[in-house]
Amino acid sequence: MNDAFTLIVGAGPVGLVLAWRLVRAGHAVRVFEREPRLEPMLRSSTFHPPTLDLLDEDGIGAALHAAGRKTPTWQIRLHETGERAEFDLATIADATAHPWRLQCDQSVLVNTLEAWLHRHAPGSVVRGAPVESIGQDNERVSLHWRDAQGALHLEHGAFLAGCDGSRSVVREAIGAEFAGTVYPETTVLVTTTFPFEAHLPGLSGINYVWAPDGTYSLLRLADVWRVSLHPHDDESAEALMQPERIAERLAHITPAAGKAPIGEVRPYRVHQRLASHWVQGRIAIAGDAAHLNHPKGGMGMNGGIHDVFELAESLLEVAAGASPDRMLTRYQARRLPVMRDDIIGQADGNRARMWESSLEGRRRMLADLQAVAVDPARARAHLLRTSMIDGLRRSKSLG
Repeated sequence: MNDAFTLIVGAGPVGLVLAWRLVRAGHAVRVFEREPRLEPMLRSSTFHPPTLDLLDEDGIGAALHAAGRKTPTWQIRLHETGERAEFDLATIADATAHPWRLQCDQSVLVNTLEAWLHRHAPGSVVRGAPVESIGQDNERVSLHWRDAQGALHLEHGAFLAGCDGSRSVVREAIGAEFAGTVYPETTVLVTTTFPFEAHLPGLSGINYVWAPDGTYSLLRLADVWRVSLHPHDDESAEALMQPERIAERLAHITPAAGKAPIGEVRPYRVHQRLASHWVQGRIAIAGDAAHLNHPKGGMGMNGGIHDVFELAESLLEVAAGASPDRMLTRYQARRLPVMRDDIIGQADGNRARMWESSLEGRRRMLADLQAVAVDPARARAHLLRTSMIDGLRRSKSLG
């Protein structure tokens, strides 16, 4: 087999977006994914306006919209009274072709991209293929991967991209530290078809809620509500995951929800981490391999997709004759500071706000947010920042 232009480790949303961008520009890729199939597990589900702008080609965005739910407003609410600050993305309609968040399971994006690659680059995605070692010299990269029968294979390419998640073998291969912290709380994700909108007046499709006993969030997908719950101080995640405890906590949101049908239940711990460097020679990392942030605000997957649009642009300039060192260095210079300052910092601030426990502090924050929401100029600035448009713009000015 001839060398690929780019070898990609990881067939999640980030790796497949990179493969799509390179293949549609006429370059060969090989994508290696450890898992033999895409498991039906709800992960990221928020697509921000600039991400929808980037994906609006080749029917990719259309597939997402067909399966997802447009959410033009989002809220921060006080559970006891229903008081809220609501932000309307129509305020930034002049800055995006998609002035809404789209709530859609990330598996739709993965399946759509994989089907597109199967049509346009058959055999480019290899599943059930764990990567065991990675190397490079001045001219090309190499990796060893193992097939389902246990046979070891050697692959070569001009470049290699690690889009292989938080336990990235590519990040380890380039010697990048992954410093950061683990937040003390565990989140338990629950899905249900219960119609919260019929019981909580004025509810939006995305709601971050202060409650007397903590905090929760409600995100509406096409056919389910996604509820994020947190154990109380004296409660383990395992205890909260029991059906009777979930029913009790849902009943705290609204009594009728205590008998809601429950779909998926999944716990997860949240990390905040940033790789010390994203590039070494002809190898780069992106997405969760390079950064992890708190999910409040839904910026993790979107940030990874923004990474690989920039990385693809750099690789295509190299293919056109630019210096590999210069282009890959520019990729890191543009994306790492934005992730550190605009995304990780913002997500951490979102988390800190929602973990404010005093009613006085919550009311003060809510009043501040309400004042922003009703001021056109301030609301616009807030939405450009929280929708990740400012970060993308700043990225282009760096490096």
